[in-house]
Amino acid sequence: MKRFPVVSALFVCVASGALFSFLRAPLPWMIGPLLGMACGKFMGVTLASPKGGRAAGQVVIGCTLGLYFSPVVALEVAAHWYLLVAAALLAVLLAYASGWFLSRSAGLDATTALFASVPGGAAEMTILGERFGAQSDRVVMAQSLRILLVVVIVPFTIAAAGVHGTDAYEPPHRDVSLQGLAALLAIAVAAGGLLKGLNMPNAWMLGPLAVTIALTVAEVRLSAMPIALSNAAQVLLGCALGSGFQRESLREAPRYMAMVCISIVIAIALSALFGWGVALTGAVSTPTMVLATAPGGMAEMCITAKVLQLGVPLVTAAHVTRVIILVTTTGPIFRLARHMRRRLQG
Repeated sequence: MKRFPVVSALFVCVASGALFSFLRAPLPWMIGPLLGMACGKFMGVTLASPKGGRAAGQVVIGCTLGLYFSPVVALEVAAHWYLLVAAALLAVLLAYASGWFLSRSAGLDATTALFASVPGGAAEMTILGERFGAQSDRVVMAQSLRILLVVVIVPFTIAAAGVHGTDAYEPPHRDVSLQGLAALLAIAVAAGGLLKGLNMPNAWMLGPLAVTIALTVAEVRLSAMPIALSNAAQVLLGCALGSGFQRESLREAPRYMAMVCISIVIAIALSALFGWGVALTGAVSTPTMVLATAPGGMAEMCITAKVLQLGVPLVTAAHVTRVIILVTTTGPIFRLARHMRRRLQG
């Protein structure tokens, strides 16, 4: 196991996914690998996610989600733009509230607490936090826990409640063409690479998603996405997410981890309550709005919507909007707040 950590990790992840699929758990090919990998890391097993695995998974999932955006669906999503902005603003408020809670309850400095709480992408928040002096290890730990808890709690709660979506969205093209699929993935990789070169957040997700949406809206039908490939992408995502956990974290900062978990559960509950309230207006179904406002990772929540058949385009658009707003505004807002605080103190 120690000599082949990547092979061992893939074996654990595929086995975990197969087990969860056999048990008919929601999102088996992502939750199974995520929990299997995390448990292995906490037990001290030498496991390593394959290099580039998360990016590869995001490319496939970006294409898969983009295939839902037919011209009619794109117009319908655009008509609900105010819901997307409202969900993003909610995420901003919850991020600052969670940051305040962590700084008070866990004895954490305000900078680290904030960047540990913003649901704008784990890698992006870690890098951004480091620029302002945040403790990167604490930020990574909190962001990993956030994604783990949201990915586990939200799908299982929806499945346990027996809730089914009312949004009958289906990809307009269902036939798989090997040549068309190869062309689609090549275009997606090129788009992801371009955004990565421009230092855009979530480049390997947003690039493929953007070009696939453009092709689908233009009714350019290259190929559908094979289910097996989509499941493999979920395995890679789960493997990468689970690899972020370390055994030492439980020993070094148990109180911090406990407070992070509490803040995340509160954020999930408040987001669900907000989604339920918006759904009462009749604009969107309740389960769709709950997923659209959930403070999880963009790829993870969007693939949840796909698997549970809950308004994939709207959920995808909501999380894309949230990530863009959070990544572009967190730094300037924090810089302004720190400057104003210094002026008041001086």
